[in-house]
Amino acid sequence: MNTPLPHAPADHPKVLFGKVGVLLANLGTPDNYDYWSMRRYLNEFLSDRRVIDYSPWLWQPLLQLIILTKRPFSSGKNYESIWNHEAGESPLATITKAQTAKMADGLQQRYGGQVVVDYCMRYGNPSTKSKVQALIDQGCRKILFFPLYPQYAGATSATANDQFFRALMDIKWQPTARVVDPYFSHPMYIEALAQSIERAYAQIEDRPDILVTSYHGVPKRYLMEGDPYHCQCQKTTRLLRERLGWDETEIVTTFQSRFGPEEWLQPYTVEEVARLAEQGKKKIAVCAPAFSADCIETLEEINEEIKESFEHAGGEQFTYIPCLNDGDAHIAALMQVVEENLGGWVDPVP
Repeated sequence: MNTPLPHAPADHPKVLFGKVGVLLANLGTPDNYDYWSMRRYLNEFLSDRRVIDYSPWLWQPLLQLIILTKRPFSSGKNYESIWNHEAGESPLATITKAQTAKMADGLQQRYGGQVVVDYCMRYGNPSTKSKVQALIDQGCRKILFFPLYPQYAGATSATANDQFFRALMDIKWQPTARVVDPYFSHPMYIEALAQSIERAYAQIEDRPDILVTSYHGVPKRYLMEGDPYHCQCQKTTRLLRERLGWDETEIVTTFQSRFGPEEWLQPYTVEEVARLAEQGKKKIAVCAPAFSADCIETLEEINEEIKESFEHAGGEQFTYIPCLNDGDAHIAALMQVVEENLGGWVDPVP
């Protein structure tokens, strides 16, 4: 409500208060796939010390003078191949908007007008800072920040949280804040994941020989320094396998999107699918449980580059199983996570 604070003098600025904000956060997207849009986006992304933790004295000259001179062209072509030309945005943006709209509708039914739902991107637009301010301007004195990464990693969840709290540093009257824990083992998330696999398999005439669960990679060094991402990915695969009732030989965990010279988490998806084909597993399916929405890493890297590696090694049937996106089971799982985290802040409407 828009009303003076209790007992405030008549000339006191009016303050909006009394609502709870839910801010969904995803990785980000360039505004377009042209050179300068890609350069701005990649510069922000690759300058993040959570993503690339090399010394800036060594990394920034390499980034600014070499990588950002060439990479925007190749990345731009990759984005163009998957771009939502009708909406003028990347698929990640389209899907995140749809997820937010469905979450807003569901939470409206659950809590009435007490809860405001919005989304932001860690890199690119809409920025975390702008959306935090927008929620405060709508009267949100409490904000639940929800990074849409099932598994925690310093390069994803932590940097999203960093940006959220960095935004709060510029707020005179900070709202009370909570951050959602990783939800990789939440029963409803595992159920939604399993249902997506079962639906896909029901539509495949020849059952795949194996399911490849491909997670975004990080340097192996991060694991040795205490990052729990690798362990949470392995547990996600195990819980999924147990829910499906499958044997260990029917599913494998791999890691994609390697960048730079050092060793990353293995096995690498692009190499593993080729090895599987060479071993006689000519029919495979691939899913990406670390991504809450289809994006460049799934639509282009998995469905084009990794598929090509598999087929070049003799593979015959490659099936990509889309991310959970704005599917009903996924939205129900995300809403349940939100409701559990809103406990004590807001009560459902009767």
